[in-house]
Order: sequence, then structure tokens, then C-alpha cells
Amino acid sequence: MSDHPTVDSVLEQIAPRLRQARDNQGVSLADLARATGISTSTLSRLESGQRKPSLELLLPITAALGVPFDEIVAAPRIVDPRVPQQPAKKDGRVLIALSRHQGEIRAYKQLIPAHDEEPHLRTHDGHEWLYVLRGRLRVRLSEHDFIMGHGEAAEFDCHIPHWFGAAGKGDVEILSLFSKSGERIHLRTGRR
Repeated sequence: MSDHPTVDSVLEQIAPRLRQARDNQGVSLADLARATGISTSTLSRLESGQRKPSLELLLPITAALGVPFDEIVAAPRIVDPRVPQQPAKKDGRVLIALSRHQGEIRAYKQLIPAHDEEPHLRTHDGHEWLYVLRGRLRVRLSEHDFIMGHGEAAEFDCHIPHWFGAAGKGDVEILSLFSKSGERIHLRTGRR
């Protein structure tokens, strides 16, 4: 969680901060009105939160009180919608999380290097969906062994013994969606 406040909380804090800054300077509303040219009623409504603050009002007030603007208005927290892409290595594979939360469905981009690797089938709870972005992917599902190419997708229950890795001499890049609860990924496509 960021230490920066949200926009709403910044706006809520302006009124009491204005009042506190004026009180700290020992300035009356009438004195501040004379110094800024803003009416005492407008200043009073700003300090009570009944008037929405604007730059046109706040700049002359902070200048007249001799307080830094950011003492009255803190920087709001801006939410970055991008998911931070922190690559992690696991068993020679590079995994990049594409989903922000470790919730029910997790999304990853994986780069699987080419090397001679014997398939080690494993099982666990969940359901997985794979999509090949680049290269060739070898997939083993129980006794089934097949190669997937660019643009192909597979979906399977993880209780089925499975393994996947690079096929041939080139690396493979895939998208992987994984649901711990075993729910299938639902695809929505338009009719053609």
C-alpha cells in the first residue's frame, strides 16, 4: 500500500489544514480576506469544507499565510494499472506474473529455454490453460504427447499427469492461466 493519500482524502484534508495554518499564523478571517481579496464568507466556507477548493483560491491563501502549498494539499496517490513485471526463474524457466493478485486465477508469461529435458509428469489441484506465443511447445498429458505451435491453445485438469516444455532446439514463449480451484477458463467469442 502506498503512503500517498487518495484524491478524496486529499480534498477532505484541505479544509482543516487551511484553518490550522491560519490559526498558527494568528491571522483572522478578516485579515486573510484583506490580504487575498477573497471574501470572508468564501474563506469560512473553504475552512468548513462547504466550498470546494480550487487553485484560484488556494494559491493566494497559501502565499498570504506564507505556507508551502504542499502543506495544505498533499500529492494524491495515482494508481498505476500496470502489473509490475518482475521476472522470476524457476527450474531454468522465466516466469512473469501478469495478474496483480494471487487470487483464484493467476496469469503468467513463461519463457522456456530449449534443452534436453525428460518429461517429469506431475499432478496437483487446479486447472491450466496454455497459449503458445512463440516457438514450439511439447505437452504431455498422461499417455498423450503432442507439439503445439504459435497461436495454439490447450486446457487441462491438473489432476491429469502432465508436463510441458520446449520442443526442438528453440525456446518457447507461452501464456499460462492457472486456477487453483480447478475451475475451467471460460472463453467468450463472437459468432461468425
